[in-house]
Amino acid sequence: MDEKKIKILKLLSKQYPTIAAASTEIINLQSILNLPTGTEHFISDVHGEYEQFNHVIRNGSGAIRRKIDEEFGNTILSKEKKMLASLIYYPEEKLTLIQEDEDNLDDWYRITLHRLVQVTKRVASKYTRSKVRKALPADFAYVIEELITEKEELEDKELYYNEIIATIIRIGRAQDFIIALSKLIQRLVVDHLHLVGDIFDRGPGPHIIMDTLMNYHSVDIEWGNHDIVWMGAAAGSAACIASVIRFAVRYGSLDTLEEGYGINLVPLATFAMETYKDVDCSAFKIRYNKEYDTTDLDLDMMMHKAITIIMLKLEGQLIKRNPDFHMESRLLLDKIDHENKTITIDGKTYDLIDTDLPTVDPDDPYELTEEEQTVVTKLRHAFRHSDKLQKHVRFLFAKGSLYRVHNGNLIYHGCVPLNPDGSFMKVNVCGQEYSGRKLYDVLESYARKAYYSTDDPVEKKKGQDIMYYIWAGPGSPVFGKRKMATFESYFIADKTAAEEIKNSYYDLYENEDIVDSIIKEFGLDPASAHIINGHVPVEVKKGDTPLKCGGKLLIIDGGFAKAYQSKTGIAGYTLIANSHGMWLIAHEPFESREAAIRNETDIVSESILVEQYSRRHFVADTDIGREIKDNITDLEELLDAYRDGMLIEKGN
Repeated sequence: MDEKKIKILKLLSKQYPTIAAASTEIINLQSILNLPTGTEHFISDVHGEYEQFNHVIRNGSGAIRRKIDEEFGNTILSKEKKMLASLIYYPEEKLTLIQEDEDNLDDWYRITLHRLVQVTKRVASKYTRSKVRKALPADFAYVIEELITEKEELEDKELYYNEIIATIIRIGRAQDFIIALSKLIQRLVVDHLHLVGDIFDRGPGPHIIMDTLMNYHSVDIEWGNHDIVWMGAAAGSAACIASVIRFAVRYGSLDTLEEGYGINLVPLATFAMETYKDVDCSAFKIRYNKEYDTTDLDLDMMMHKAITIIMLKLEGQLIKRNPDFHMESRLLLDKIDHENKTITIDGKTYDLIDTDLPTVDPDDPYELTEEEQTVVTKLRHAFRHSDKLQKHVRFLFAKGSLYRVHNGNLIYHGCVPLNPDGSFMKVNVCGQEYSGRKLYDVLESYARKAYYSTDDPVEKKKGQDIMYYIWAGPGSPVFGKRKMATFESYFIADKTAAEEIKNSYYDLYENEDIVDSIIKEFGLDPASAHIINGHVPVEVKKGDTPLKCGGKLLIIDGGFAKAYQSKTGIAGYTLIANSHGMWLIAHEPFESREAAIRNETDIVSESILVEQYSRRHFVADTDIGREIKDNITDLEELLDAYRDGMLIEKGN
């Protein structure tokens, strides 16, 4: 045995100082390998729609209702199943309603507690007792463990369990116990959550979603383009900050910035009122929802125009100092013919809707005015010093990445940039060309430098610029388009000018050879792996399907964002993978949290089988299983070292 191995075993012997300790751990680990795999839940493109997101998290994309159906079959009525499901999703609120309406509350408690215990047993059955124990709420850990653990030595088990439940009711703890069991069921029904990008965007509650994720038991995040621009803003990128504010004001969601993150927008509002008070802002309409306060509409339109012009200037500066981005086509402020009110793009001349641009100097259009620079400085300070935003972005960096290889699947938000012939598109990053997996890796590396680097200001600044490129660059794997046609959408009436052409990936993802080449690029086996991504809404109304390339590639963006639902025809896809197979879940629009509680309306969901495994999958088949096997090998070598006298047992 070499010295390196002996050193490893000596370190391991501190944790397992005896043959008995090492042997016990081997037995424990081996037993875990033979458990069924836990349920993985994949969600993408929630776009700030926190109510629907939280409901899908609470119901496990219908997994809880399926467990109720499996447990009770036809032994209880459908309306009782609906009530039980609603109670598990929203226990505190549902109990308040039931206490108002139920005549015999003790009987209701008794029946409901028995049913919750049965469901808890079912969802806990695929975990070790140790893992379940760690998930138990502290106040009721012992009692719950007693109720869900079979006791073979008891002659009258039913009497034993009935007495425990009767005591819970008698001492006035039934309500708290129901809440504890409901939350435990939510916790156990899904083992791990993958959030496949775009937490942020136009919806009203990305900050609420982030709070939920930070309290979730097991999660990873694959960054989307809308996440990246917020992360870039938190890192201090002025172009990203302006982009975030433009989106927020355009979609009437400034409350997310001001109330959700405590970001002071008064400097921008003051500047807009002073500079754009008598300026035509009609092209900068607000796409607001029913909660929007229209008394602020005129001011918001002024702010909308002000921040858009600032953003176009900042983007222009960034593009000019990064010629390797090859984004010169986005330099449009200097192409405006102010006299004729036209612009020429790619050889075609368009009439402009709006040329009332008081802060744009035709001789130096990308230069910020002194007042604009003051606004940018104050906004950067506000973003950098928002404690909540910084906490959320650090969580995104800690739990997130641009892509993930997990349990034999490749997960990313957008695409792997391809040329029209299917070859990997080469992208210049800091003077070097990258493609495929290496492109993902280098972009992620610079994103982390943008936020965390402290000793190299040049690299930090370069990283911040690259975060903008990841948001809107033609070679970005999470953007996946040739251009972001912001200027055209505001200033040109001809809608063809604003057409955004997608990367060839989206034309080629039905080609099995190309999909296989992507899977191999990330070190996976095309015979068994899947690609899971979102980003592009699946237009079900037009006959589109989330299953691409015979089910090898799955797109799970079906339109969580309400703005997309008229286009897609549904309200989002999610994906469930468990020990038996993989299912896409198509969701109908979510009415409201109140309706889910009061009327027991759930999201109507349709399951689409992606793959039924030929044999049940166990922990041994997973990434964690491979780590456990390695640990077992090390422990067996430690046993041999003890038995051969190479190491001496301690603690006897």
